[in-house]
Amino acid sequence: MRHGKHKYKLSVKPSHRKSMIRNLASDIIAHGQIKTTVAKCKAVKPFIERLVTIARTDTVANRRLAFKKLDSAKAVKKLFADVAPKYTERPGGYTRITKLADRRVGDGSEMSYISFV
Repeated sequence: MRHGKHKYKLSVKPSHRKSMIRNLASDIIAHGQIKTTVAKCKAVKPFIERLVTIARTDTVANRRLAFKKLDSAKAVKKLFADVAPKYTERPGGYTRITKLADRRVGDGSEMSYISFV
């Protein structure tokens, strides 16, 4: 049985999905918030939450884990220096998804912002 095995597929191949989620997470760390589709926001939220949880304790092993997941030295540096220290006392829920009323012009897809709390 596949109970608890839910994954957002996003209509792309697994390698593309993995790189897309990495890039979205790097952009969220770099800019603080990004505007994208609701499905992509929901897909990247658990990924970024785990990264912030890892980054709350600054050790070499945790930096290597974060680099393995993000594959961007600049994003890892900013994650450990700027983002994670804000959430040391917070038990979880580091991001929020804010849905927008208007849809994308081209295909009518629901849009939203994902940002740090």
